[in-house]
Amino acid sequence: MSELITAELVDLDLSAETKDAAARSLAERMAASGRVTDLEGFLADVAAREAQMPTGLDGGIGIPHCRSTHVTEPTLAFGRSASGIDFGAPDGPADLIFLIAAPAGGDADHLSILSTLARHLMDGEFTGALRSATEPGRAASLIRGDAPEAAEAGAADVTGADVTGADEAGAGKAAEEPTTAAAEATPPAAAEPATPAAAEPTPPEPAAQPAVPFRIVAITSCPTGIAHTYMAAESLEKAGTAAGVEVFVETQGSAGFKRLDPQLVADADGVIFAHDVEVRDKERFAGKPIVDVGVKAGINRPAELIAEVRQKAARGEVSAPARPTAPMDKGAGATDSYATRLRKWLMTGVSYMVPFVAAGGLLIALAFAIGGYTINKAPSVADHFVWTEATSWAALLFQIGGVAFGFLVPVLAGFIAYGMADRPGLVPGFVGGAIALTINAGFLGGLIAGLIAGAVVMAIQRVTIPPVLRGIMPVVVIPLISSVIVGFLMFLVVGKPVAALQKGLTDWLSGLSGANAIILGAILGLMMCFDLGGPLNKVAYAFAVGGLANPNEGSLKVMAAVMAAGMVPPLAMALATTVRGRLFTKAERENGKAAWVLGASFITEGAIPFAAADPLRVIPSAMAGGAVTGALSMAFGCTLRAPHGGIFVVPLIGQPLLYLLAIAIGTCVSAALVILLKGLRGASAGSPADTPASDASGVTVAA
Repeated sequence: MSELITAELVDLDLSAETKDAAARSLAERMAASGRVTDLEGFLADVAAREAQMPTGLDGGIGIPHCRSTHVTEPTLAFGRSASGIDFGAPDGPADLIFLIAAPAGGDADHLSILSTLARHLMDGEFTGALRSATEPGRAASLIRGDAPEAAEAGAADVTGADVTGADEAGAGKAAEEPTTAAAEATPPAAAEPATPAAAEPTPPEPAAQPAVPFRIVAITSCPTGIAHTYMAAESLEKAGTAAGVEVFVETQGSAGFKRLDPQLVADADGVIFAHDVEVRDKERFAGKPIVDVGVKAGINRPAELIAEVRQKAARGEVSAPARPTAPMDKGAGATDSYATRLRKWLMTGVSYMVPFVAAGGLLIALAFAIGGYTINKAPSVADHFVWTEATSWAALLFQIGGVAFGFLVPVLAGFIAYGMADRPGLVPGFVGGAIALTINAGFLGGLIAGLIAGAVVMAIQRVTIPPVLRGIMPVVVIPLISSVIVGFLMFLVVGKPVAALQKGLTDWLSGLSGANAIILGAILGLMMCFDLGGPLNKVAYAFAVGGLANPNEGSLKVMAAVMAAGMVPPLAMALATTVRGRLFTKAERENGKAAWVLGASFITEGAIPFAAADPLRVIPSAMAGGAVTGALSMAFGCTLRAPHGGIFVVPLIGQPLLYLLAIAIGTCVSAALVILLKGLRGASAGSPADTPASDASGVTVAA
């Protein structure tokens, strides 16, 4: 395999002004070297990854990356920008850009490149050397981590820093600490070697104790499990070396994780969790002093965290004894309210349910489009299927979609219970969800079944169990007892009232008309646009999807209103940046181009970059347009059988022209409001185009 990076893949004078242009410039070098077979296809993969989450890191660094079928071998290209390029980092534009490409399916290569690079980026000498390098060959050598002697030929153009050398220096410093301590401990023992009586007392033993440093074990993890995970690990390890503390880090990244040695954990004096997602197997660290922070704290202030855990250990502060903890509670702060935890539990269930919604709902919608609305009466394709008939294929799609849709309520209930009580909650949760379907308690029944199942398992886990029974608890005892309790409650206690409530809600939706329907549409529109894909948005979406399990005229109207309103925020921001681009920064105008596609695809999160930069103007504007669209969709009587798809499922929508009109009107309302509000700001403070409100890179400096 060729080297990861060569001089031909380095551009020390990158002139691009946007992240897309930077990616194109570096990708062209990859294509010229034969490592990328389809430039446009590869850039589309890079853009898709960038749309998921910004790849900018603190310290002026951008690491756009992806796996792609258009890449022949793991490759890295490097560019250095004099003016800086916005990659979405909190501290501003990036001047060091690393484009990482890995072949499709090459997860190990991809993650290895990213993790190794992320660790080196924590080395100030490494980034400083790259910023001062004058020859592409030297920069490529630094990034590859060539041995110092191999890189010395280009050392004249840098400060003398080298990645490998820096690593060795760090290792040498780590080794130097115990040696120094041992040397300090030696003189007292050596001062009286010939006196037998002097050997009997124990002074040499206490003198040797300082040679055993304070030991810390740490966990680092971030949502993508790549860059920040390894940067935090590197930062903690280096701070530990500087403080004379042993730090052992377990990185829980995208490629899984290798557990710390149990003996190492048992011997540790303190623990640091630097994480943005739940720590897996957190119970291993119970009973020790623990500092629990976000992953960026591990990167930015590792010395403070080490000092804090040492202080806790000195005061004798330890965590509670081990107890099974819910996945969604593992990253929760001690001050989180019950309402916050409840929201996390419900969001866990909804997040696992959504793929079933998308697959089942779209299959059913396609079946109706191909075979008409009577396709639900077709016989089973297992008994009757004609290969040449479109109706048979439509029936096949409908019946597959129906099976997938049948999992909605059990999956919702099962993973709400999982969010509360971890894996022991799955069995009673799924059982309770299935019972909810059996007694026609529907979506509401699934919610309640999941909460009951999680609560029952949590209660059982609090019971003190003899050690001899602990091995069979999660496999036999907890599933058995919790399923019996949940089944009893769902069948005989809460199930029937919930089923009656579900029936009443269904009948109410079926009879919605006139003012009531319009008001409901406006409320759903406000919910969809308030937090742009957050919990309130998901509640409205889950409410609409729940109605598709037993569709009627009212529930289909609700689904149509929810999707229409959810499309408005990104479309409105895209329109506003097109009509009055001078009111927006350069980065926002670039995001506006992508927002057209995201909005049309019903991805409300496409408006988040705008809301994050200017929430007081963007969010109210989005809510106003969403409410108008939701109300109009209801008033027009639009219906929708597909749970997702945006404009791509318009043929499956009842009253499609009026539906598009409702979206267009809401989009114009939101765009007009955001332009008006930003214009008023511009009148008092100057617009980004004519004042110092934005710098050359398009990053807002003052608003």
